Amino acid sequence: MHIAIQMDPPGTMKYATDTTLRLALEAQRRGHAVWVFTPDKLTQRGDAITATAERTTFYDRPDAMFETRESARLDLSEMRVILLRQDPPFDMAYLSTTYLLERLQPKVLVVNDPASVRNHPEKLFPVVFSEFMPPTLVTADSAEIAAFRREFSDIVIKPLYGYAGHDVVRVKPGDPYPHPFLNPHPAPLPRERESLTSPSPFQGEGRDEGAFNLREPVMVQPFLPEVKTGDRRIILIDGEIGGTMARIPAEDDFRANFRVGGHPEKAEITPRQQEICEALRPELKRLGIVLAGIDCIGDYLTEINITSPTGIPAMNRLYGYTLEARVWDAIESKL
Repeated sequence: MHIAIQMDPPGTMKYATDTTLRLALEAQRRGHAVWVFTPDKLTQRGDAITATAERTTFYDRPDAMFETRESARLDLSEMRVILLRQDPPFDMAYLSTTYLLERLQPKVLVVNDPASVRNHPEKLFPVVFSEFMPPTLVTADSAEIAAFRREFSDIVIKPLYGYAGHDVVRVKPGDPYPHPFLNPHPAPLPRERESLTSPSPFQGEGRDEGAFNLREPVMVQPFLPEVKTGDRRIILIDGEIGGTMARIPAEDDFRANFRVGGHPEKAEITPRQQEICEALRPELKRLGIVLAGIDCIGDYLTEINITSPTGIPAMNRLYGYTLEARVWDAIESKL
C-alpha cells in the first residue's frame, strides 16, 4: 500500500521517544510505501485534496532516522491510509487539517478519525466520563478559579489545548492569587511561562484588582499527590489495552511528562483503571480511534490522548513489546 503520514518535520523526531518513527518502521516492514508531509503542505483546490510530500525511508538508528527519496504532489485520495501524527497544540491550524482530511473518507482510512479528533479535545474528552475524573472546573472566569482554590487549596491549572506539560502550573497553598501565571499584568514573567513568543490562553483584561477573564477557558483540578509515585499512561489499540507504564516526575517537578524530565517505570493496571478502560472501549471503537493514550493519576482519569498519542517506544523497552505491530494489525483489519 501507499500510505501517508501527516507529521511535524521528520528532523524533529527523538529516537528514544517517537511513536511516529515506530509506526513508520512497522509500515515499511510490511512492505508499504511511506510518504511524509507536514500540515502546512495540505491543500484543497476544487474537490482535490493534495499535499507536497516526500517518499521517505525510515531507519531504526538514532544517528540517521530517515532519508528522503523523492518529492511529489500527491492526490491524497489515492493513499490507502493516512496517519494523523503531528503534535498539538490543538489550534486553528490543527483544526483546519481535520476538516480537509475528513473529506477523504471513507475512501481513505485516516487514523485517528479526523472528525473524532476535532470533536474530542483530549482534556475535554474525559468529561464524558466524569464519574472517573477528579473534581474538575473548566472556565475562563477568574472568580470561579478563586472559589475552586478556596475549596481545594492546592490546585493545578492546565491550558485546554496544550500538550506534553506545556504551561501546566500548580498553585500551592500560600501562593498569591491571582497566581502570577494568571495575572494579566505579571511582573516578572514566571519560570513556568516557557514559550515567550507563542500565544497563550493566559491573557486577559483586568476589570478590577483580582478579577479578570482569561482569553479562553482553562481546566482546574485539585493537585493529586499520587502523581509523585507516577501517573499512568495506558495505551489502547482499537479499544483494547496494549500496555501500561508509570511516568515518574523529576525530583523538582510535579509534571510526569517525558519532555520535562519524567521517566518510565513498569506498572500494573489497578482494578479501577481496568474499569476505566472497559468504559472507554466502546466509545473509542465507535469514534474510529485506533490508537489512544489515556492518563490516570491514582485511580482518576485525567486525559484521553487521541491527537498524536505517544508512549510506544518506552513501553516496548520496558516489556519487550512491539506495540506498533498491534496498531498496524488493527489498521489493516479495517481496510
